[in-house]
Amino acid sequence: MRFGVAVAACCGLALMGCGGSSSSSSSGGSSETQLLPPQANAGGPYTATVGATVSLDGSGSSDPQGQTLTYAWTFGDGATGTGIKPSHTYSAAGQYAVSLLVYDTSNLRSQTVASVVLVSLAAPGSTRGVVYDGQQPIAGAHVYLFAANTTGYGQASVSLLNATATGHSDAVGGYVLTASDGGFQWTGDAACAPGDELYVYSLGGSVGGEANSAAGLLAVVGKCPAGGDLGALPYVWVNEVSTVVAAYAMAGFAVDATHVSSSGTALALAGIANAFAGAANLSSASTGVVYEYTPGENGIVPQSEINTLADALAACAGSGGAGSSRCSALFSSTLSGGLGGVVPTDTATAAINIAHNPLTNVSALYVLGAGLTAFVPGLGAAPNDWTVSVSYFGGGLSRPQGIAIDGLGNVWAANVTTSSLSEFSSAGVALSSGGGYSGGGLDEPTAVAIDLTGNAWVANLSGTGESEFSSYTPLSPANGFAICAAPYSHGVAVDGSNQIWFANTFGFGGIADAEGLTNAGCVSALTDTGAPIPPGGFGAGYLDNPYGIAIDSAGSAWIANQGGSSVTKLSSTGAPISPFAGYTGGGLNAPSGIAIDGPGNVWMVNSGNSTLTKLSNLGAALSPSAGFAGGGLSGPAGLAIDGRGNAWVANFGGNSVSEFSNAGAVLSPTGFLGQGVYAPAGIAVDGSGNVWVTNDGDNVLVEFIGAAAPVVTPLAMGVKNNSLGTRP
Repeated sequence: MRFGVAVAACCGLALMGCGGSSSSSSSGGSSETQLLPPQANAGGPYTATVGATVSLDGSGSSDPQGQTLTYAWTFGDGATGTGIKPSHTYSAAGQYAVSLLVYDTSNLRSQTVASVVLVSLAAPGSTRGVVYDGQQPIAGAHVYLFAANTTGYGQASVSLLNATATGHSDAVGGYVLTASDGGFQWTGDAACAPGDELYVYSLGGSVGGEANSAAGLLAVVGKCPAGGDLGALPYVWVNEVSTVVAAYAMAGFAVDATHVSSSGTALALAGIANAFAGAANLSSASTGVVYEYTPGENGIVPQSEINTLADALAACAGSGGAGSSRCSALFSSTLSGGLGGVVPTDTATAAINIAHNPLTNVSALYVLGAGLTAFVPGLGAAPNDWTVSVSYFGGGLSRPQGIAIDGLGNVWAANVTTSSLSEFSSAGVALSSGGGYSGGGLDEPTAVAIDLTGNAWVANLSGTGESEFSSYTPLSPANGFAICAAPYSHGVAVDGSNQIWFANTFGFGGIADAEGLTNAGCVSALTDTGAPIPPGGFGAGYLDNPYGIAIDSAGSAWIANQGGSSVTKLSSTGAPISPFAGYTGGGLNAPSGIAIDGPGNVWMVNSGNSTLTKLSNLGAALSPSAGFAGGGLSGPAGLAIDGRGNAWVANFGGNSVSEFSNAGAVLSPTGFLGQGVYAPAGIAVDGSGNVWVTNDGDNVLVEFIGAAAPVVTPLAMGVKNNSLGTRP
């Protein structure tokens, strides 16, 4: 049986059995200083066509002592080379493991470290892609080409290959067969329509003569080329890495490998397009290799985690049969509902189920992949969960707080320390400069909301007014738009009429209002041109240190009173609806973040006791008297609702993200840690099902790929269309 090519990877700690030598002690009992081993870096991945010269680069290698290094290369085709930057020409198409050995001048220790470089070689026009299990081709696999369905969620993907032209079809659809080298082509066998989002699904085939009907692999192809010419599609490498990447990128729209779909609304089409495009942030489509950094070079990819998951899939795909012990172990650990549901029958659907249930059977899946080396580097220990998250930096991020998603999927974050605003594309590319957007009255901004025209409105903690931006251009005056009091604002929301609402306190200690509430504050409303809506301030006597604010589909404003452990409801004209002291109960205790779900229920995170409260639209408590607890809640700050109505919480105190069902059931027993989550303050879900978090602790923006159900963005569009907390 074949479980992957073993690649030498001696990691520098062993003194024997890895080409090293032991250090010795001097007489007199003192020991010599132990030298640290060098670190090899072979660069890559590298891509070339047959006959082209490939220039390799090992200059990233280093020695802790600064000693001179010697470089010895093996190119994976039997040839070898030396030097820091050798060149090599490959004569045949294939995927090659290139290893680099570096050693220093010390007599005490030598070190060997291998870096896998996969070189994709194909003569132009000869093929459209290749299917591999680990480092070996799969022959005789059925390769299908699908377009995501746009007639509704849960629908079957659209099969594009013409069975008459290919000469092959089955219950899944028309397909082409892979050759002995894993290659396939589909030019002239089908056509796609403009706007179609395409992916490849490979099923079955054999490796080294061992057939496996459970070997299901995926790869995101992207948009249909102009004119629908499949011959213009890019070369695609299909393997376990591309399968993991596709599974997470499409998770918000996928039921299984053959059911990937969305509705046909403009927002849904934008969301699924962004989701498919996001796959290119994680791996190379032409080499099937995980990136260390995103192509934009400002995002850190969880390379080792993706490789370990790919190895877990390879354990089954290369096991020699669907009934093997490794396939059985994989499938029993990846049911559609986590601990229950449908058992997958192929590795592609298993990968999608992992993306949907990242906290289920974590250790079992780690053990399944940990013994393989088809893809390196891998994890050295089981993670807390299998969420795949990318950490982005740059764009002026500086203690980012509030966060919002616009209709294009762009992400906006308010930076409190530099009084600036950051904007990132849906792919995580910084659109704002290193200093962020400034001006327009920005002064310690804490929250941001997007209006119906795509402009960003920002609540300021200091200064004299609130701010509005259209991309990098401030639309508000230098002092901001005037509101009912000096800002000290923590919340901003936009209603369905494109009016902007702000929650303002009077500062700590405050001033007493007519009813004697010393932290009363006020709620301001502005038109989309920044004009104050009379009487200039709402809710006097009904607020107590107002913090978060949200608008329901009826246009009513809900304000979380952190000082009064209550919530106030105002009509669309600012008239009080809730009792004088606000609605209480359901565990309310110094609430801060607030959000509305599809039926109009109101959710709040409680900073006072690290719980979650849910109230009906009439103010009745739907959560227990102590609130919803557990799920990793710790110092909760931000709150968002996804397209299934699930609640997502940023745990400032726990360096994690929690998820609860709409009924309040814990879906994240320990919370999702993700890669790089540190003191998260704000949280938002986009139209692709990605969860975005602002890190107050280290000036980073974190994206959990495909973790949630897609939601209508911006939230104001959900208010307008009565689609809050639902899929677009």
